[in-house]
Amino acid sequence: MSESLPDRVSTGIAGLDEILSGGLVPERSYMVRGRAGSGKTILSLHFLQRGVEEGETSLFINLEEDARDLKANAAALGFDTEGIEFLDLSPSADVFTEDQSYEVFAPEEVESEPLTDRIVEGVTEVDPDRVVVDPLTQLRFLLSDDYQFRKQVVGFMRFLKDQSATVVFTVQNTDSLPTDDLEFVTDGSIHLGAEEYGKTIDVPKFRGSSTLSGDHAYRVTDDGVEVYPALQPGRHTGEFAFEQISSGIDGVDDLLHGGIERGTVSIVSGPTGVGKTTLSTQFMKEAAERGERSVIYLFEESRGTFLTRSRAVGIPVDEMLERGTLQVNEVEALERSPQEFARMVREEVEERGAEIVMVDGIAGYRLTLRGEEGMMLEQMHALGRYLKNMGVTAVFIDETRNITGEFQATVENISYLADNIVFLRHLEVQGEMRKAIGVLKKRTSDYERTIREFRITADGVRVGEPMTGLRGILSGTPEIVDDAAELEGLDEEE
Repeated sequence: MSESLPDRVSTGIAGLDEILSGGLVPERSYMVRGRAGSGKTILSLHFLQRGVEEGETSLFINLEEDARDLKANAAALGFDTEGIEFLDLSPSADVFTEDQSYEVFAPEEVESEPLTDRIVEGVTEVDPDRVVVDPLTQLRFLLSDDYQFRKQVVGFMRFLKDQSATVVFTVQNTDSLPTDDLEFVTDGSIHLGAEEYGKTIDVPKFRGSSTLSGDHAYRVTDDGVEVYPALQPGRHTGEFAFEQISSGIDGVDDLLHGGIERGTVSIVSGPTGVGKTTLSTQFMKEAAERGERSVIYLFEESRGTFLTRSRAVGIPVDEMLERGTLQVNEVEALERSPQEFARMVREEVEERGAEIVMVDGIAGYRLTLRGEEGMMLEQMHALGRYLKNMGVTAVFIDETRNITGEFQATVENISYLADNIVFLRHLEVQGEMRKAIGVLKKRTSDYERTIREFRITADGVRVGEPMTGLRGILSGTPEIVDDAAELEGLDEEE
């Protein structure tokens, strides 16, 4: 099917082109719908500027905002409007006089120059390849009734299509003036909306081609509109060798029978302060020695704190950062959508070659959904599947609630996503707080089913022998059932 698709016209927004399977179909008309302030005009400017960059003629027919204001606002966002032709039919232009009505393609003479003549003359003179009409709904106020409005819109679109132009027109949707009736005159429609977790964009209609399904997001930035398509794991694959990745810590590798496998998803779970992030970073330390690149996304800790703690336990993060084998990104969850975060990960993987990705932690990532609990597993599943398909090793940090007491493997009910689950646990042994490590799940091979003592020292992570002299370890308050000499074994090694 893709071989028979016509050439596409880029919208000037990479993410939107991806959703549209390459862009708009030439010489057709498209509606951009959204409430005031949603970014419709900015999206239209991207479309016209791309035309200028490709040597095409671009025409902006403005029916509401004065052209001078449009150009000033566009310049503030970095758009160069010098190459864009403007046909200013805004209320402040000479074509409008108070209390008069104009029909687009019913050229009745009025005191002022008919609006239709201005449009026909302007379009004919410019002979544009791309046209934006912003907003088309302004014509509704200039005509006698809805029937006349729809009739003139049909004529308007046919006229522009006869000029071999690709047309984008904006409409402002309100409760009192819905725009559903305009769907029938378009070849496609793009809707800009908003949910609790951020701005959304969808394409309910697009003649002549399929579009990328899923929940898409966008953001209006200082540089214009950025669109973040829903992550579709099945569209991405990479070649990689299925091999084990060592943590560099003998006790951890013993528990995992050699390490974790490349291209798998691992969850490291445990309560606060137990060492989840430090343990996970050990895999990145080893990867750096092999010359591989890793990236960490911190949702619950500052970058400075992470670097300070890592230095304190002997992880050479400064050297790793300098060599480019490690990237540490602090993410403000409430300022990102899950789609935008997925785009950040894709850029690291596809453009910068990241081979290990760590998300610290899952609870912070969930905040990107602004309380949309039903989307949590869907988004995490898509991200994990994408990383696996690309051969990237993923490590997700999950903080459990209980310091001691009832054992929880994960809090967010995502254990089914994991190929490996490593848990850490606080223990109280004879009045002393200690820590334990174990493996709960490993899909690709067998693993050691014992629980070992876990310590973080100034020289790094240390893992002792199996704690066979205790029972009830997962409760956090184990009982000594045998000579507990093995608890002292780690001290003797040190």
